[in-house]
Formats: sequence, structure tokens, C-alpha cells
Amino acid sequence: MSHRLPDDATVTVVGGGFGGLAAAAYLGAAGADVRVLERHDRLGGHAGVLEREGFRFDTGPSWYLMPDAFERFFGHFDREPSDYYALERLDPQYRVFWKDGDSVAIRPDRENAHEVFESYESGAGEALREYLDRAERNYELAMNRVVYERRDRLRDFVDPALLPLAPRLRLFGTMDDYVSRFVEHPKLKQLLQYTLVFLGGSPHNTPALYSIMSHVDLNLNVFYPEGGIAGVVDALAELAREQGVEIETGVDVAEITGAAGDFVLGTDASPVESELVVSNANPAHVERDLLPPTARSYDADYWTSRTYAPSAFLLYLGVEGDVDPLAHHTLVFPTDWDDHFDAIFEEPRWPEDPAYYLSVTSKTDDGVAPAGHHAVVVLVPIAPGLDDGPEIRERYAEKVLADLATTTGVDLRDRIVVEESACVDDFAARFDDPRGTAMGLAHTLRQTGPLRPAHRADLDGLYYTGAYTAPGIGMPMCLVSGEHAAEAVCADYPEVAAEAPPPTNN
Repeated sequence: MSHRLPDDATVTVVGGGFGGLAAAAYLGAAGADVRVLERHDRLGGHAGVLEREGFRFDTGPSWYLMPDAFERFFGHFDREPSDYYALERLDPQYRVFWKDGDSVAIRPDRENAHEVFESYESGAGEALREYLDRAERNYELAMNRVVYERRDRLRDFVDPALLPLAPRLRLFGTMDDYVSRFVEHPKLKQLLQYTLVFLGGSPHNTPALYSIMSHVDLNLNVFYPEGGIAGVVDALAELAREQGVEIETGVDVAEITGAAGDFVLGTDASPVESELVVSNANPAHVERDLLPPTARSYDADYWTSRTYAPSAFLLYLGVEGDVDPLAHHTLVFPTDWDDHFDAIFEEPRWPEDPAYYLSVTSKTDDGVAPAGHHAVVVLVPIAPGLDDGPEIRERYAEKVLADLATTTGVDLRDRIVVEESACVDDFAARFDDPRGTAMGLAHTLRQTGPLRPAHRADLDGLYYTGAYTAPGIGMPMCLVSGEHAAEAVCADYPEVAAEAPPPTNN
């Protein structure tokens, strides 16, 4: 960013998640007087922390992927991630257990992946090589010419710079069809498609463009940041403060009135006046609960007709004793997972034979659990809007933990010393997420790129950032969303930008 805003320009950022902190840092570096209001006592939004009896759990995202995107973000401020936290490359990156007794460990070594694929299907090792080479080329094109470029409107895609993407239009078919061109074995297809859960989609409704996630996984690898994801949140907050941003926690915004130049934000403390507002709170909540009807960009039907990413049933378990052979990241799959995806997107119900994920950060970080114990998070993707409650959670926890014992040989049930859970009702209550989704809008073809809610609201002076906007779900994407929201603010005030040189730290 090269724009410069006047020092007395006031911007209030509602929400201190990844998108909000990123936007605040960019706008602070551009010269604005920026204040972040976070309703909870800790920053991070969905990337929260739960601490109980010596255990510490990341409550939201737990995979540190796309290190290049974090390097790019910090580089805009003449910083590096290592100025704030160390990274450890995970080995194995993750372990996969299938419910037929099979398992495999994926290491940070492409040759290992090629050998794994070849062991399941003759010629699949070479097919993976071609798949990943294409994913790498597509990733570079997509990131540099689409994701990192602010393209809010469909007309922004009429650009000669995008011509190299034209031969790749087949990437707007489904992932399932695309992956089937390279491998036939169902387990190999799962290994190439499991990352779709991070995007809130399924193999049947996510564009093949997101095959680039295999490059992220198998070429760029998986890391663990010092202090967990909470350590990254702390780094973003520290960086924002270095840009002059004021951050207040425990302040809940209940309404937004006015427009550019004279916004008033009603809070549970005193009203806040601001020239501009950037909302990291999701736009569905802002429009339905915070704005007057005349100021809304979308009607109620728009929000009810969206395809929402899954919610999640989460268990946060402090466990005594060993948990081998679980890895830092562990995935458990039925050999046929279509029924689970149907239970999320087609006929919403609690899945009978679930696919699920476990995070055991204590395998890497001995500071997150007492000696002789492990911090275990179990996550089952489920449909948003399902019935939730203590009895349902108790029954399903027993189901999943019994399945874990049968599939992996790791029985946690008699060794749990701390147990907490989160599910649909928590996401709806804590974050006002529609139908209790855990991530936002799914990355379906009709909800990708400019078809997601815009960074600019129809209300003059209101902007959006975060997972509901472009480029979408995930920590790196939210950093980019914060950048784009800040660019939109600056682009709307070009006369100010021309009066002053760009900041030296941006």
C-alpha cells in the first residue's frame, strides 16, 4: 500500500480477528487514527484460546499453512514472522487412519508422498508429481493475479493479466472430477481432497481451482508457530500497535448508525464516534443486527439462501498418559466419506460414520499440558443449524471416542482429566455466525471471488473484512482480506493519498 490517510482520519475496526487486526495494521501504517473494538476478553475471533488446569487449547484454526502468505504480510511492514514467533516444521505433517485398519504418515518430503501414492496404485506416484506441479503453477497464478490483487467486482476480471488463467477454466469443475483424472484409488482421492474441509466445502461442490491446496500441503508443508495459533494472534496485535493502533477488548458493539464522516457505534460502554468503520464481524450479523434496515446491502433472503461452511463438534480434552500413535495432526476417515458430506450439505444430520480430525499440540509443544499429559482437540465437521445441547454432545462424544479407540487403538475415555466442548450453539452465541457455522460461507462456485460479499458495503464509509469476504476462509486469506479492505478505504480517498509520501514502514 502506498496511500497515506490524514492523521486525524478516524477508523473503527469492529472485531479483533485475523482480518480485523490486519486491516487495522495497514490503516495505521497509512496514517489513520485506528481503534479496534473486540467484544471478547481476548483477541483472535474464532482463533481463541481455552486454558484449564494447566492445559491450553487453540479453540479455532490449528494448521499453520501458506508460510509465504505470512511472510508477505509481515514484509509489508518491513518485518518477518521470525521477529515475533518461531516456526517448527512438522514431521510427520500429519497421520491418516482409515477405519479399515489402514494408516499412513505424510512427511514433509515430496518423495515420501510419491512413494505413498505409488504403494496404493501403480503409476500414482508419477500422477501425483504431475498433479503437484500443476498445483504449484496454478497456485502462483491464482495468488499473484487473483488473490493478492483486489478484484471486488466481476468487471475486475476483464484484465489481460488474467489471460494465462484462460486454459485453466476446467478448474471450475468439481474437485472430485478433477482429482479422478489423476488417481482412481479412493484413499488417494481423500488425501488430495481432505483440505477442502478447511474451505468449508466437499469434493462435489468445491471448484477444482482449490486443488492448489495440495501444493500448500505437500510442497509448502505444515508448521507449528511458537505459542500455537494464539502466538500468531499476539504477533498481529503487537504489529498493529507498532503502527499506532489502539486495541480495546471487552467492548461489544450493539448498533452502527450514521454514515461516512459521522458514524456512531453504540457499545455496552459509551458511544464511539468514527469517520469510517471496518467490520471484521461477519456481514450477516452486521446487516441483520447492527444496521438500520435502510443501510443494508442485502435482504434477508440473501443470507438464508447462502451455502454455509460446516459447523463443528469440538472436544477439548486434557488427557493423562501417552497418546501414541496419534501425531500433532491426525485425520480419521471412513473408506467412503460421501455419506458424511451428504450429512453436511445434502440431508443435514449428525453423521453416523464420521470423518474427524485431532490436534495434539502437546506432541510438539510441552508448554500446553502438564507433565505426563496431552492436550487433545477432537473436531468433527457437521452441518450448520443442527440441534445442539448437552445430551446430544454427550452421546456423540462417546460415539467418536469409541470410534477413535477402535480405529487407532488410542482409548482416551478413562484418562480424561479436563473436558470442554463447543458446537453449533456456541458459534451462534459467541460470534453470531449464521446457523452456527464455524467458518462462514463455503467456497462453492457461486460463492468464490467477487461472488462473495464485497469489501465495500452499500453504506458509504462501511467496509468488511474477514472470512465472509474475498478471498475467503483461512488465516492467510483473512490477512489478505484485511489488506484489501484497507486498500478500498484508501482508494476511496485518493486526494488524501496524493498529499503525503507513503509511510516508511509499509
